[in-house]
Amino acid sequence: MRIAIVAESFLPQMNGVVHSILRILDHLQERGDDVLVIAPAGDSAVGPEYVSGALVHRLPSMPMAGYSNVRVAFGAVPKVRRILKRFAPDVVHLASPFELGWRAVRAAHGLGIPTVAVYQTEVPSYAARYGVPFLENWAWERVEKIHLLANRTLAPSTFAVNQLRGHGVFDVELWRRGVDTSRFTPTKRDDGWRASVAGGATPQRKIIGYVGRLAAEKQVEDLRVLADLPNTQLVIVGDGPLRPTLEAQLPSAHFTGFRGGEDLARIMASFDLFVHPGEFETFCQTIQEAMASGVPVVATGRGGPLDLVENSKTGWLYTPGSLNELRSYVQDLIGDDAKRAAFAEAALQSVQGRTWSSICAELVGHYDDVIAARAPLAVR
Repeated sequence: MRIAIVAESFLPQMNGVVHSILRILDHLQERGDDVLVIAPAGDSAVGPEYVSGALVHRLPSMPMAGYSNVRVAFGAVPKVRRILKRFAPDVVHLASPFELGWRAVRAAHGLGIPTVAVYQTEVPSYAARYGVPFLENWAWERVEKIHLLANRTLAPSTFAVNQLRGHGVFDVELWRRGVDTSRFTPTKRDDGWRASVAGGATPQRKIIGYVGRLAAEKQVEDLRVLADLPNTQLVIVGDGPLRPTLEAQLPSAHFTGFRGGEDLARIMASFDLFVHPGEFETFCQTIQEAMASGVPVVATGRGGPLDLVENSKTGWLYTPGSLNELRSYVQDLIGDDAKRAAFAEAALQSVQGRTWSSICAELVGHYDDVIAARAPLAVR
């Protein structure tokens, strides 16, 4: 089939949305599909660009205020319509649609092309974290309009499904995320790396790790309650606009900057415990990657982690905002080697079988369904 993927963010930026798009592109390339990616351009003009066999059409963009790595694409509905009409896709995949996705869903609707909208980012809830809470209702109205106009909406967790239904988007189906268990595995634990960050003189020191963007919505500053835990080393993997601020707030933490590929897999497997304080995760891929690496998890009890972490078995979920509870759960696992090992094994077993191949095949099934229906929804 011919598939157009409209992405609010894409390479060279790397986040959960981009990661899933890349896995999808790999799968569609193996199938022999023709794929076009429509995405924001960077600072410099680019010529023809292909990623995993897909042609990438870049639209002019500008950096988002306060977060220059995130680009907001220009291009009104008629321009997006022309691009889609020229490519003539069988289906349009809207990846975490908000601004560009809103234009694309209207363009596709006008052309009678079926759309699959994948809800991946809780953009409206970011408003308060970025100091503009008055925009939250407007942002939810935008999300609602996109998903009501799309032929099918997919959400990555039961929390996200119920959240959309609470906003009047009732036709939502669950579509989770895969994890590469050959890349993320306990066998990549690196004692040399552990010694380099935790100090070779104290091999009993436990490493508490976080992986993700260093941005307001991730609430990494909450990890300050762990900074003085004895015989531990906090490691922060990732980059973003808040890195200088966080380095000042967490002076004893080890910041690695962005890491990817085998380097990230080695670091993840070398943690003793993974923590994630963000309350606005629709899924949280790094939790799955930690579990596949044989690392138990302590995460906030909201959003995607509710589906991924089983309390008192694969990790702990703490009440959002209760940092004393976060600290207590981390102490519980760091201080008990036997319990931590049991949680680690259970975490590892819990993600087996969640392959990207099976997840992407499920996605293609959704494409097939909306293509077969071929009945555009009425504008609401």
